[in-house]
Amino acid sequence: MTAQASDRLIYAGKGISLCTNPLSPYLRQMGIQFISRSTANWRGYIATWEVIECEGAERLYLAKLSANRSHSEKIGLTDLFPGFDKVFAHWFTGELRCPQGELLNYVHGGYASTYEYDLMMEFKQGVLVHKYAKHNKSPTTEDSLF
Repeated sequence: MTAQASDRLIYAGKGISLCTNPLSPYLRQMGIQFISRSTANWRGYIATWEVIECEGAERLYLAKLSANRSHSEKIGLTDLFPGFDKVFAHWFTGELRCPQGELLNYVHGGYASTYEYDLMMEFKQGVLVHKYAKHNKSPTTEDSLF
């Protein structure tokens, strides 16, 4: 399996990579599939997300989308959500993993690489309910033997 191109998240004015695909539950629910044009992007799209303060809470919004409807046709956010320039991700309940710091261990598959720490953000129906930093350690030879 090939390492995957990540979605992007704008949080506190900074752009960071995501090792989670918060659009996937919506696409599954709606029966929507995109075409992969690269082994580095099996899902067939790249999304940009923003956490925006709204009504006293931090909420997750889909801000941009570039997807492959076919091998020759690309679509964007307004094709999937006509009339919207940003979409509140009310369908997303779960954690976003945002790798931070130095790369400790590269894994050529999915989102399995390890970084110094991960910013973990827990959402319930698109609303941020908890965040924390998960500090990681570099795998050692002993760790890989077991």
